[in-house]
Amino acid sequence: MIKKILGYFLRGLLILAPIALTTYILFAFFHWLDAIFDINGVPGLGLGLMVVLLTVLGFIGSQVRPFIVLGERILNRLPVVNILYSSIKDIFDALLGEEQKFNCPVLVKVFAGTECYKIGFVTHDTMQAMHRPDLTAVYFPDSYNFSGELLLVPRENVTFLDLPSAQVMKFVVSGGVAKL
Repeated sequence: MIKKILGYFLRGLLILAPIALTTYILFAFFHWLDAIFDINGVPGLGLGLMVVLLTVLGFIGSQVRPFIVLGERILNRLPVVNILYSSIKDIFDALLGEEQKFNCPVLVKVFAGTECYKIGFVTHDTMQAMHRPDLTAVYFPDSYNFSGELLLVPRENVTFLDLPSAQVMKFVVSGGVAKL
């Protein structure tokens, strides 16, 4: 009897925990965004203002590209700021930009002579700039984490997957428990 009740409790926890954590994280994130522009304590007004401002900024940025380029040049000349800014910009461009980088999922044989594979995303098809056109740059995201590693692997060890990259990323980040 106690084992059955404990089973029901754990099943309820498995149902509620992901929903509760997702709701909490989204609420905390939106609350944080809303607090940036706290206008007379009206909930949601700051968030709405931020959405409007970002949309207007995006419109202006697409119309006055030379000013954006000038601002980036200034940031890229500052000694410490250039590393931080360029890294963050590259990550945002890779994930959200017009030329998304994680759109080519691959299966890579990790060690020659074995049947051990990793799932990753091609970031550069050739490493000609390093005088190694035989190598391909593949990014391997970590499971349950927002980090990963980049390996340069022989092209013959790379098998391109005909799957949606968002689905593959979800599969890898979930540790292989999400459906492919």
